[in-house]
Amino acid sequence: MSSPLRFDRGHTDDLMAFLMASPSPYHAVATAAARLEKAGFRQVEETDAWDGSTGGKYVLRGGAIVAWYVPEGAGAHTPFRIAGAHTDSPNLRVKPLPDTGAYGWRQVAVEIYGGTLLNTWLDRDLGLAGRLSLRDGTHRLVDIDRPLLRVPQLAVHLDRSANPDGLKLDRQKHMQPIWGLGDVEEGDLIRFVAEEAGVDPEDVTGWDLMPHPVEPPAYLGRDRELLAGPRMDNLLSVHAATAALAAVAGQPDSEIPYIPVLAAFDHEENGSQSDTGADGPLLGTVLERSVFARGGSLEDRARAFAGTVCLSSDTGHAVHPNYAERHDPTHHPVVNGGPILKVNVNMRYATDGSGRAVFAAACEKAGVPWQAFVSNNAMPCGTTIGPITAARHGIQTVDIGVAILSMHSARELCGADDPHLLATAIAGFLAG
Repeated sequence: MSSPLRFDRGHTDDLMAFLMASPSPYHAVATAAARLEKAGFRQVEETDAWDGSTGGKYVLRGGAIVAWYVPEGAGAHTPFRIAGAHTDSPNLRVKPLPDTGAYGWRQVAVEIYGGTLLNTWLDRDLGLAGRLSLRDGTHRLVDIDRPLLRVPQLAVHLDRSANPDGLKLDRQKHMQPIWGLGDVEEGDLIRFVAEEAGVDPEDVTGWDLMPHPVEPPAYLGRDRELLAGPRMDNLLSVHAATAALAAVAGQPDSEIPYIPVLAAFDHEENGSQSDTGADGPLLGTVLERSVFARGGSLEDRARAFAGTVCLSSDTGHAVHPNYAERHDPTHHPVVNGGPILKVNVNMRYATDGSGRAVFAAACEKAGVPWQAFVSNNAMPCGTTIGPITAARHGIQTVDIGVAILSMHSARELCGADDPHLLATAIAGFLAG
C-alpha cells in the first residue's frame, strides 16, 4: 500500500542514527535529550524548585524522560497532549557477578530481559553498553560498539534434531556469551568496561550493562522500501515522539492549544513496575508539578487531567505472509500503510471509540493514512503502557504504533515510510 505522503528518507536516516546512538535505555534518553536541547528545551532537576516559566523543559530519571512545552498564554488548567513510549527492548542483561566460563572459555553471565526471541541472539557479534554507577553517586554511560561478545550456537552435527524438531534453548545454560579465552578472573569484565569508559575500576560500585548487536540498521528490499534494525520496539516510537515534540515546539505559541508532552518510560517489557516505568509516579508527578509551578490548584490539576489525552505509541504486528492464520482474518495491517490503531475490548489496549475519533482526527489533519489492529480471538493479546497510563492517571489514552515483523527479535523489520508517517501523525496530535 502506498502512502499519500512522499517518503521522507531524511527522517528514516535520522531514525537509523538514533538507533545506533541508543544501545541502552540510558543512551536513548540522553540522545533524545540532546535533540530537545537543540530545539531549545532545558533540563530541570527533580530536586530543585520549579518555576512557571514558558518554553521547553525535560526531566531525566534513569532510562526515562518526560519533556513538555509550555506555550505563552497557557493557563494552570490547560490540558496536556501526551505522546507516550518506552525506551527498553527485550535483550540480555549482565548479572551482578558477571565473570564465568568453562573449558578455557571466558564467558559473561547474563539474565534474560523481557520476552526476547532467544534464537535471534545466537551467532551475532555483540557489543556491550549501559551505565556504570560510581562511588560519588554519579553515573557514566559506556558503549563498547565493536564485536566483543558472541553466543555460539551448537553445531548441527551435535544436535541433529535442531532442524526437524526445532531449536530448544535453555535460558540458563545456552545463552551465556563468550568474550575470550583463558581462566576466569573475578572482576575482570567490570575492570575492562571501566577502562573503556575512562574511569577508575575502584570507583565503580554498580552497573546496568547489556549486550547489543553491532550490525547497523539498513534499508532492505528491491526498492529499499523496508528498514531492518535493532530496538525498533520501541525506539522507533521514542524517536518519532521526540521529533514531533521538537517540531510542535517550533510553531508559534498562539497555534498550540495544549501543553505537548513526551513521556518515554523504561521497563515496559517486564511490566512497567519501577520508579522509571509507566506504572510508577513519574509522569503524574511531573504533570502535577507543572500545574502547581504555574500557580495552579488541585482544582486546576483536576481540570487539566480531565482534558488530557495520551497517545501510547508502541510497535504492533504487521500481517506475516508465512503465518497469516495467526492474525485476525479481517484485520491485516501492512507495512508502509501508516500507523496502526490498536484495539482490544478487554483493555489490553486502552483505545475506545472516543479515542479512535481523536486519533482519526489527528491523522486526517496531518494527511496520514492509518490502519486498525485487533488480535485473533484464538491468540493472546499483548499489552502496552496505554492501559497502565489510563488507569494510574485517569486520563484518556489511545494505543497506536507502527506495524512491524520480527517483534522482540535482536533485529526487527518495518516499512521505511512508516517512521515518518508515525512522527507526522504524533505531531498533528500534539499540536491539537
